[in-house]
Amino acid sequence: MTGIPTSTRQMLRRPNVGRLLLMALFAEIGYAVLNVSAMPVYLKYNRGLGEAVIGLVVASYLLSEAVFKSPMGRLADRLGTTRLMALGPLLTVGTSLLTLAVPHDAGWLEIGCLVFLRAADGLGAAMIWPAAFAAMSDSVEPNERQQGMSLLNMCYLLGVGLALPIGGMANDVTRAVLRDTLAGYTASFYLAAGLFGLVSMAAMRLRPPAPRQRLAHEEADPALLIEGAHRIPAYLAIAAVAFMGVGFPMLVVKLFAIEQFDLTETGFGLLFLPAALLMAGLSVPMARLGDRIGPVLAVRLGLAFCLVGMVVVSLGAFVALFRSGWAIAVGGALVGLGFLLAIPAWMAIVTDLHPEKRAANLGAVMAAQGVGAIIGAPLGAFLYEQLQAFDRTVGRYSPFLGCAACLAVAWAMSWRVIRPSRVGVRSSSSGEEPPRSPGAEPNPGL
Repeated sequence: MTGIPTSTRQMLRRPNVGRLLLMALFAEIGYAVLNVSAMPVYLKYNRGLGEAVIGLVVASYLLSEAVFKSPMGRLADRLGTTRLMALGPLLTVGTSLLTLAVPHDAGWLEIGCLVFLRAADGLGAAMIWPAAFAAMSDSVEPNERQQGMSLLNMCYLLGVGLALPIGGMANDVTRAVLRDTLAGYTASFYLAAGLFGLVSMAAMRLRPPAPRQRLAHEEADPALLIEGAHRIPAYLAIAAVAFMGVGFPMLVVKLFAIEQFDLTETGFGLLFLPAALLMAGLSVPMARLGDRIGPVLAVRLGLAFCLVGMVVVSLGAFVALFRSGWAIAVGGALVGLGFLLAIPAWMAIVTDLHPEKRAANLGAVMAAQGVGAIIGAPLGAFLYEQLQAFDRTVGRYSPFLGCAACLAVAWAMSWRVIRPSRVGVRSSSSGEEPPRSPGAEPNPGL
């Protein structure tokens, strides 16, 4: 644990904290294997569906998670966090396996069944994540909450990075070894089901933490979006635009790597693994850097990193030199570093705007982020499919171009909207120290 602060090492020694982090890691690997690694290639190559339909299917997962997250958070308070953390993944065990039983070539019946199952996945994710964050809040002291949330965020990043090579390797190896016994791109679904089964069993063994006074509900309640639109409309606009950019390449990035660079699924996963491991290791140091340079500069600099990284990738649409794996790896690493720097600072700014409305503001911003991703993901998939008819290269790179455009708008808005004089003005006028951000809940399943 070299380089980890003493307080964090002490926190990791607590049984509930360590188990929660392992559960979060395996759950995020499962959701990323299912939605990012397995679903696009399975729907396209096993079922022959187009990218626009793939966008619709996976968008139903994102929408369901956003709608049910707040009600499931309240239900966790009533029934207990461990029960929901056990039931959520158990539900996704069933949906993962039932996906393979959906009739092929059944037209709208096939698409409707796939949409319904992904919406059920979203419900399962909505059961897990608010309960996990609440359980972490109950398992640490109040002054340790930010560290606890940062550790959960690190598990999210590491889970996404590990899911891509693990899911791809599962498909590649089983196709090579079993051939006709396990056809096509189905092995990842069995892998995801097994991972969710392990998460459910681990949740059943968790010791229910003693309830503490929590930071109120900070999950993404869609109802808070309407309230926040009147109070902080410009901040919600930045959140929606930035995460619309995140959504653009989310569903097609694996198809892009396979079709543009002729990579295997394993090769695609290994391309992103070093960057994901680097981001996980730099999660805490980047948060400290953001504290030192201040939240406003951290958000602007983080968005700039993301924008530069996406421009590096997008240049492949026009410059042959950038049509290679190194551009994807370098661009992805820059985007990851920018994410690590900007998100904690962004949440700190949001909590400081109206300290008396901290939970409401966070909920509204998270809802806006979810809406942005829900719009961007199917739109990026649609552009990827349709524009290839006019220009194959530009069509394949169009989701990255859309992402870069959204990030450029969000970065420009950050200079217009987020000003040092506006951060902390209300809290300082009351003579109280502004509260620190508890950390940003990620978007699991991506």
